[in-house]
Amino acid sequence: MPDIHYWLLVVLLIIATVLWLQQRQTHNAGWVDVFWAWSVGLVGMSFLVTGNGAVMPRVTAGALLLLWSLRLGSHIFQRVRQEPSEDGRYAAMREALGSKAQPFFLFFYWGQALLAWGFALTFWVVAEQDQFAMPLVLVGAAIGLLAIGWEALADKQLAAFKQRPGSKGKTCREGLWRYSRHPNYFGEWLHWISYPVIAIGAPYAGWLWLLPLAMFVFLWFVTGIPYTEKQALKSRGDDYRDYQRTTSAFFPWRPKS
Repeated sequence: MPDIHYWLLVVLLIIATVLWLQQRQTHNAGWVDVFWAWSVGLVGMSFLVTGNGAVMPRVTAGALLLLWSLRLGSHIFQRVRQEPSEDGRYAAMREALGSKAQPFFLFFYWGQALLAWGFALTFWVVAEQDQFAMPLVLVGAAIGLLAIGWEALADKQLAAFKQRPGSKGKTCREGLWRYSRHPNYFGEWLHWISYPVIAIGAPYAGWLWLLPLAMFVFLWFVTGIPYTEKQALKSRGDDYRDYQRTTSAFFPWRPKS
C-alpha cells in the first residue's frame, strides 16, 4: 500500500479534529456524517485510481462508490444545513452524556475518521484484484444499485412527508416506511454487501464480509436505531410506540395488524 494512503488517514484525523472544534461552537454534530460519507468516497477512489488490478471490478466498484458517496453526503449536507436543530441522535447523546459530551465527541470524531479509512480499505482489495468472475461483478453492481436507489427513495419519501402541513408529531407510514421503521438504514447496510460480491476471487476478499456485519452492528446497536428511536419516542410518543408494535425495525416486512 503506498505511503500516500497512510497520510490520508492523518489528513482525515486532522479534519475530524477541526470539525470537532466547530461543533463545540455550534453544538451541531451532524456535519460528522457528511464528513464520513465523503471521506470514504475520497479515500476509496484514491485506492481504485492508483490500483493495478483488473479494470472491470475497479470501474464497477468505483461507479457504485462515487454514486453512493455523492448521493448520501449531499443529502446529509442539505439536511444539516437546512434543519434549525441538531440531529436527534446527537442531541440525545449530548443530553445523556452531560459534562462528558465533548471528550466523547472528540473520540467519536476520531473514530469516524478511522472508520472511514477502514471502510475505504475495501477498495484497496478491489483495486489489486486480478481474478474476477463477470457474473459476480454484475450481481454486485445490481445489489449496489438497488441498495442506493432504495435508500434514496426512503429519504425522498420521508422528506416529502415532513414537508406536509400537519405532519409534525406524526410518524411516516408511507412507501417503504410502511414495511420498515428504518428503510434508509436497511439500504445503507445492503449497499455494503455489493463490494464483497464484486471482490470474490481477490486476495483478502473474505475479510470484506465483515463490512456488512460491522455496518449492521453500528446501525442496530450503536449510532443508528437506538438513538433515533429514543428521539422519536420523545417527539412522537404513543404514535411512534404504535409504529414500533406494527412495523419491522430493520428488514422490510409486512406490517402487523
